Amino acid sequence: MITARSRLAARKPAPRRWTFAELAAELPESNLPTELWDGELVMSPAPSFFHQEIVIRFFKVLDAFVSAGRLGKVTLAPVDMILAPRRAVQPDVAFISNERRAIIGDRLSGAADLVAEIISPESRRRDRFDKRDLYEQHGVKEYWLIDPEASTVEVLHLVNGEYQLAGRWHPGEKAASKLLPGFEVSVSELFARD
Repeated sequence: MITARSRLAARKPAPRRWTFAELAAELPESNLPTELWDGELVMSPAPSFFHQEIVIRFFKVLDAFVSAGRLGKVTLAPVDMILAPRRAVQPDVAFISNERRAIIGDRLSGAADLVAEIISPESRRRDRFDKRDLYEQHGVKEYWLIDPEASTVEVLHLVNGEYQLAGRWHPGEKAASKLLPGFEVSVSELFARD
């Protein structure tokens, strides 16, 4: 049986499937988190103040370590990391090694070496599963999942094309990188509520 609702649904045009090039050409620059998933535009409200405090704390420690060793570049959101014509994300923090600096332009044209995402209640599924799979597929060598609600930091390291858990740390411990030997972050300091 065909109802009025099903006729309206049948007439509704399919949502536009963007390429990143179309998006960049047609939409104005924005500071709102905007990602492209299989051509679908995904926009989110700005993150919370505490989320941004954690982003900045992690960025400062990573940037100081990378700068001291002259290892590459570190950036933070919002910056587009284009992984495919219809797939672009904005990681909270990203490290690009000197060997891969060619991906740096107006945007990142390829996967960063290390990506960190601070998990929000609204982004839990996307960060833990969708982005994990995406980053693994595109060769992000190390993925940091910083979870304020669980008070944990997990580091996933790419081995033979698959992520393996390098470690899970709690307050009172220091999370450590396998990709950047010697790089550590105090979990307690990341989650401090001053």
